[in-house]
Amino acid sequence: MKTHLALLRGINVSGHNMIKMEDLKALLERMGFANVRTYIQSGNVFIDSEEEDGPSVGFKIKQEIFKEWGYDVPIIVITKEDLVASLQNNPYLKEKDVDTKKLYFTFISKELNANSIHELKMSQVKPDEAVIDKNRIYIKYAVGAGKTRFDQKYIEKKLNVTATMRNLNTVTKLLEMYNE
Repeated sequence: MKTHLALLRGINVSGHNMIKMEDLKALLERMGFANVRTYIQSGNVFIDSEEEDGPSVGFKIKQEIFKEWGYDVPIIVITKEDLVASLQNNPYLKEKDVDTKKLYFTFISKELNANSIHELKMSQVKPDEAVIDKNRIYIKYAVGAGKTRFDQKYIEKKLNVTATMRNLNTVTKLLEMYNE
């Protein structure tokens, strides 16, 4: 059995795509996943599966959510190693006196190359900052996530990918849960 972390994007946000976590858990258990655990209402779900391939797991979950609720929910499936690398490789975490409330992690559906940072056209979203690390983007907002154009929709449009964001507290808690 392999433990996967499915990050569902856009559920239970501002009254849209409402899915109760206990209903999602029950659906995933009916699908044959074991040890299903959720964290907060925004779609962070741990599952154990015989399936090794994360994207395949995400696709199956996406299909079942659509069948059950009619929502087209993008899903990124990551590993414990992704979370560890996110915290170890984020250059903003090494800055003295950084405001950790303004640090976000964007998980991407495919690995990006070094030139992808140019495709983001960061000059259009200054003073926000970003660094690309394979299938992750580390973001440091100047003001905050709620007051910027540099959101997952912007990233998806510029890079032609599926993306989902989590703040530092959530990423830290998800790694703790992986270790439980």
